[in-house]
Amino acid sequence: MKKSSVLIAGGGSTYTAGIVVMLLESVKEFPVRKIKLYDNDAERQQKVAEACAIIVKEYDPEIEFSYSTDPEESFTDVDFVMAQLRVGKYAMREQDEKIPFKHGVVGQETCGPGGIAYGLRSIGPIIGLVDYMEKYSPDAWLLNYSNPAAIVAEGTRRLRPNSKIINICDMPICLEDIMARAIGLQNRKAMEVRYFGLNHFGWWTSIKDHDGNDLMEKIKAHVGKQGYTENTPAGQHKEASWLDAMRAGKELLDIEPKFLSNTYLKYYLMADETVAHANKEYTRANEIIDGREKEVFAECARIVEAKTAKGTTLHSNEHASFIVDLAKALTFNTKERMLLITENNGAISNFSDDAMVEVPCIVGKNGYEPLTMGKIPTFQKGLMEQQIASEKLAIEGWIEGSYQKVWQSLTMSKTVPSAKVAKDILDDFIEVNKEFWPELK
Repeated sequence: MKKSSVLIAGGGSTYTAGIVVMLLESVKEFPVRKIKLYDNDAERQQKVAEACAIIVKEYDPEIEFSYSTDPEESFTDVDFVMAQLRVGKYAMREQDEKIPFKHGVVGQETCGPGGIAYGLRSIGPIIGLVDYMEKYSPDAWLLNYSNPAAIVAEGTRRLRPNSKIINICDMPICLEDIMARAIGLQNRKAMEVRYFGLNHFGWWTSIKDHDGNDLMEKIKAHVGKQGYTENTPAGQHKEASWLDAMRAGKELLDIEPKFLSNTYLKYYLMADETVAHANKEYTRANEIIDGREKEVFAECARIVEAKTAKGTTLHSNEHASFIVDLAKALTFNTKERMLLITENNGAISNFSDDAMVEVPCIVGKNGYEPLTMGKIPTFQKGLMEQQIASEKLAIEGWIEGSYQKVWQSLTMSKTVPSAKVAKDILDDFIEVNKEFWPELK
């Protein structure tokens, strides 16, 4: 059975250890010969990497483990690049959230102005990863987890259309696991879904078990009572702001009772409520800085000091399992059905062919094939047209260095009330993103 070499780009991420653990736990189905980490922040990566080295050695000393800030060393002899970059780290995420709030607009890392700001920081570095991969391991796949996935996907479509890139997001599968647990199933793999939309902007139209029994009404009954919250400690997010978004599933079901909505639609369809109830001084970025980031780095330090990972709290999660399942499907031609972000090309018949949409795909050794979702209703189509226009304008603005187009991108976002507010937000963002954005003229 083939053994793969995997590079995790963004080695200093708080999610890296979880992916490493998942790779180790999956070695029977997806054997690995080498796990490598790459990051441009040597100090941050070292804290995670030294702990991961101990974890790998204790689990299977025959698996080669290394970490580096050198592109040639990192990208040579690689089958998969698992990218999870956070350009600007949490300090810039805090700006993405707090600047829009200052102007009375939703502050969120992937939605609205914050997502656009983050996207403009992410495009260049992601393209850099693609170019390194193609130079040093031209047969490898880049599996991109980096947010905001919708804007990054449009950027890679425009700038590297022929590259072996698959853009993915763990949010739908995180919600599917919650749905499965809510109705007594073991996990999301007991379900077969139909879903359409854009990343962080979509709807489930059908959920069945593998015998063809409809599960939508059972799930809707749960969501109608308590949204996507659950009475279990399972799942990877339990912070206050996250649970608030999960509870919004109840109101989203009132807005669209036929389908089940992705929770991120809260930020577009319930923007005024979101702003009114948000703690604008202590946002989700602050929760993560004070929570997951401290916990992960403290645990990594404990492992290094103890020289053993025995009893570690670092574990795999939905985030890790999805990317490993995808690598397995590409390697062993499993034909697994997975939600991916792909160029539409008729998958949604009444939507733009060049839109990057999120739909179920069949994944095998030659890549993936989107399933046809047919026509979508007017309400969803109208919302998606506005959102895709905002995303495309953001990419065009980055490519052309156009202030006008980035301003138009912000203006097109449903979270922003006017062009004037969009301009005020943009000017504030330009000030704090000088290190990361192209100059806009």
